[in-house]
Amino acid sequence: MVAENYQDVEERVLRACERSGRKRSEVTLIAVSKTKPISMIREAMDAGAKAFGENKVQELCEKYEALPKDLHWHMIGHLQRNKVKYVVDKAELIHSVDSLRLAEEISREAVKKGVQVKILIEVNVAEEESKFGVRTEDTEDLVRKAALLPNICICGLMTIAPYVEDPEENRPIFRTLKKLAVDIKKKNIDNVSMNVLSMGMTGDYEVAIEEGATMVRVGTGIFGERNYDL
Repeated sequence: MVAENYQDVEERVLRACERSGRKRSEVTLIAVSKTKPISMIREAMDAGAKAFGENKVQELCEKYEALPKDLHWHMIGHLQRNKVKYVVDKAELIHSVDSLRLAEEISREAVKKGVQVKILIEVNVAEEESKFGVRTEDTEDLVRKAALLPNICICGLMTIAPYVEDPEENRPIFRTLKKLAVDIKKKNIDNVSMNVLSMGMTGDYEVAIEEGATMVRVGTGIFGERNYDL
């Protein structure tokens, strides 16, 4: 079932790229494997998945150790500062940097371990109280300050759009994040690339791709409903 689901999502990603005049290679499909067992991840791997996203540090670390080292792990959940030391040398990209204090901690641990850490700034475009992320108008300030820190590289922006029945409702959210990334890119800030836009999940990733997403985070669409009892 996982393999079939993955291929279905792949096909949808391809069609969304074609509709928006983009190459399939411009979009990374991240299989969100949180709460899912190793066996299901292996099924996704067999279907072609290479990039996996986790919400919890402990789960990412356990799966990192148990699976082949050629996989690409993404930390997509809220990251507590006291857990940073465990992931800076395992996550290829940390999507959820939402404060200068967190960026400073990532920088400190990266220096200690002698690694360069790629990060995205998480933006709460919809300003939902239940979500983490910096406000749109405060994003550039955080980018400028975090860009001065050693051993981290700001690669772009991430957002978690609201849960909606109709994915079209989130189009303005994705459009806003894209515009913000373009505006920041124009400032030519050192150590900032803005090449990555992580936006779109199972319910709305096709719309996100049409609006410029370079990474989409699909969990339920690939693995089925989450199991929180694990």
